[in-house]
Amino acid sequence: MYCRNCGKEIDDNAVVCVYCGVATGNPALVCDNTGKNWVVALLLCLLLGYFGAHRFYVGKTGSGVAMLLITLLLGWIGIGVVICGIWAFIDFIMICLNTFTTADGHRLQK
Repeated sequence: MYCRNCGKEIDDNAVVCVYCGVATGNPALVCDNTGKNWVVALLLCLLLGYFGAHRFYVGKTGSGVAMLLITLLLGWIGIGVVICGIWAFIDFIMICLNTFTTADGHRLQK
């Protein structure tokens, strides 16, 4: 692999370039220590999933606001609860399978 900053050839497993010191940006090598616990995300999804609380917790505020608005604006006719209920259920499964990520793309801590 080549450094994206200086262009010199570096090891495929390098975290930083040995020539210029710039991070390689290899996502497989970046530490997933985000401080976001999967149990907290799971409980938020289970208890407040309709309102997108779990998405706010992991930093996905855009989709969290979308879930909140859909639930609040369309909830009185039942459509919002169905839409966000399905959405929260899919997120719940993803959290259980440890494929749900934070806004930065890191997995939740177990």
